[in-house]
Amino acid sequence: MSRSLRVAVVGAGPAGIYAADILDKSDADVSVDIFERMPAPFGLIRYGVAPDHPRIKGIVTALHKVLDKPNIRLLGNVDYGTDIKLDELREFYDAVIFATGATADRPLDIPGIDLDGSHGAADFVSWYDGHPDVPRTWPLTATSVAVLGVGNVALDVARILAKTADELLTTEIPDNVHQGLKASPVTDVHVFGRRGPAQAKFTPLELRELDHSPNVEVIVYPEDIEFDEGSIAALRESKQIDMVVKTLQEWAIRDQGDRPKRLHLHFFHSPTEILGEDGKVVGLRTERTELTGDGNVRGTGEFHDWGVQAVYRAVGYLSSHLPEVPFDHVDGVVPNQAGRVLDLDENQVPGVYVTGWIKRGPVGLIGHTKGDAAETIASLLADADTLPEPQHTSPDAILGFLAARGIAFTTWEGWGKLDTYEKDLGTPHGRERIKVVERDEMLRVSRS
Repeated sequence: MSRSLRVAVVGAGPAGIYAADILDKSDADVSVDIFERMPAPFGLIRYGVAPDHPRIKGIVTALHKVLDKPNIRLLGNVDYGTDIKLDELREFYDAVIFATGATADRPLDIPGIDLDGSHGAADFVSWYDGHPDVPRTWPLTATSVAVLGVGNVALDVARILAKTADELLTTEIPDNVHQGLKASPVTDVHVFGRRGPAQAKFTPLELRELDHSPNVEVIVYPEDIEFDEGSIAALRESKQIDMVVKTLQEWAIRDQGDRPKRLHLHFFHSPTEILGEDGKVVGLRTERTELTGDGNVRGTGEFHDWGVQAVYRAVGYLSSHLPEVPFDHVDGVVPNQAGRVLDLDENQVPGVYVTGWIKRGPVGLIGHTKGDAAETIASLLADADTLPEPQHTSPDAILGFLAARGIAFTTWEGWGKLDTYEKDLGTPHGRERIKVVERDEMLRVSRS
């Protein structure tokens, strides 16, 4: 490669930061600006992971080291599509990488899904993680709740609903969330999976964490422990699945304790309808399913009604369409080949790339985005000599552009101020930090 490169990454979550890190470690002469619509970095680590996950939060330490690098610059509180457009980014950068992830709930088309009390898991996660753009209150009035899905997000939602609020005071949970959960009357949380234990999507660690609370009794039903040839094959092929199943089997045969709250794990129950009265959720109807030999299931025609007053769907996330960027609305991804964005005629869009969930869909763990980033960066560097050259080459030109638009952007130094401020808020209470929720307050501290 015979030229230096300036690259814009849109999205300061793990996917975007990993891409910047791989670029920085390459042999190329490259500088990277990471644009983030939140005033703070780290994406789903800050706004998509339950606050009682300190091990996963520890990934921030590694990401922090990347953003400390001199050739990588953070520009926060800049909303792509509103504050700056693709054509404008291309005036300042040789290439643009979109790493915007997936933050919306995948829809579930069953009767009653729009009733009052039917919620998307992503919205609830945003609330309990203190996202600045969502309401400060949440309708926690149900005594019995259903969670649809058996992935890690479903377990996060179920665990946060079932735990007592004071158990979360060792975390960075915002004050408004603590007060909301403290007033919740919930006693029973029911998690429903359409298939069996061997087809569950959560990880062994996530599952075992359910049983750590002294206030929550985790209940698994013996009749739900069933396997077919496809299930047994999955157990043999995956140590992770085997660990999950062994834990569920142990819980299914143990004596039930007397902890004040109960978290029920149900398998072989496919949701068919959310029941309502006067526009509000009063129940959930499921159809019992059975294995078909290959790990899939079919309905049995046997239905069950569950008396719940709220339903949370955690059946997957969905990426959102980015302005000026091609989008596959069926699969919820940007069409691409090895990270190179393709137009409607499957031709490469010069200088535009994707990585992370917006590239391959919301599957896999956080660490899996490293592989995505490596592939995308390899494509970008292979294209380097043919990339369209930007109009403005000075690194300060983009700062002048943002300032002229009146955009109150934040920086890595500003994050340091906010980081210290949140930790100082937590110190008098013996907590690592208390997260600031209001965007204006985040900006005031970051730009002070």
